[in-house]
Amino acid sequence: MNPLVFGVASVPLLGVNIDHIATLRNARGGNHPDPLLAARAAVAGGADIITFHLREDRRHIRDADVQRIKADIGVALNFEAAMTDEMLSLIEQVRPQSVCLVPERRQEITTEGGLDVTGQLNRVQGACARLTAAGCQVSLFVEASQAQIEASARAGAPCVELHTGAYANACEAGDAALAQHELERLRQGMAAARALGLQVHAGHGLTLSSTGSIAAMPEIRELHIGHALVGHAVFVGMEQSVRDFKAVIMRASLARTAAAS
Repeated sequence: MNPLVFGVASVPLLGVNIDHIATLRNARGGNHPDPLLAARAAVAGGADIITFHLREDRRHIRDADVQRIKADIGVALNFEAAMTDEMLSLIEQVRPQSVCLVPERRQEITTEGGLDVTGQLNRVQGACARLTAAGCQVSLFVEASQAQIEASARAGAPCVELHTGAYANACEAGDAALAQHELERLRQGMAAARALGLQVHAGHGLTLSSTGSIAAMPEIRELHIGHALVGHAVFVGMEQSVRDFKAVIMRASLARTAAAS
């Protein structure tokens, strides 16, 4: 068993989602700010992975961005996409290292909730098989639900990315009891995923103040963070923002290791 794929990483990898750089560009039109330059700066700051979500309506990242990033960026790419024939075909052409299948609705501001794997198991199985054949590692963006995690394993996905939005929102609202409840729900979901041999990723809504508790969980292999990291970068720059989030992840990992020794 490959420990880098199925084992528990001592320090989770950081995937930097650059969608919001493209959102800012598209608000005015033209070419600035350039998502490719943001990706380069993120890598310079220590990003392990560059994440982007090519939506059906192309509201932020566009096809040309994907091609330029693929040709230029040396770290692993994580292509978030809805499970449509169009997107699956594009992914087969781009062949990123990783793909995260997510739910998508035109009216939503950002991805809301996890993928319903139990309700469309055959379709998810087909998508996982198709993308695996293209050489991509597939993860499914799901809630920390036993049923959804078990269905993800049956679908043939080697990874799940657990939706941390409810926990992050509780932290932002200052609701300590709810945050603790959601953290425990995530902890149970991670344990269930690991028991099934799945690699565990997490993301959505995490900030500098809420990332540490997730990074401290021993099952976590990757964290994917976008909006808060880009928002922080407005004040400190992309490279420094990535360094700041990496520092939080490192401190949480070291504290976990020290507590276990």
